[in-house]
Amino acid sequence: MELRVIEKTDTELSIEISGEDHTFMNVLKGALLESDGVEAATYDVNPEQSGGQTEPILTVKTGEDVDALDALEDGAQRVMDKATTFQDAFEAAA
Repeated sequence: MELRVIEKTDTELSIEISGEDHTFMNVLKGALLESDGVEAATYDVNPEQSGGQTEPILTVKTGEDVDALDALEDGAQRVMDKATTFQDAFEAAA
């Protein structure tokens, strides 16, 4: 996975996440939307409407008191925590 920042302000972040598809992007978007201070989280993978771009571009918008990069870090941590919880439950059930 490679990350490339496209645009960054204190309350908005657009970042290209190469090598990922809808599976990961939906999970990350959902985790971001659960984060305090995140007002919007979306991604785009439509090359016809995005100037030929084929890698997903994640956009995060936050309130004034939350840095968009911190929100992304929080969302990524939430994804890792959920994956660990799932793995533990799976191993316990096996």
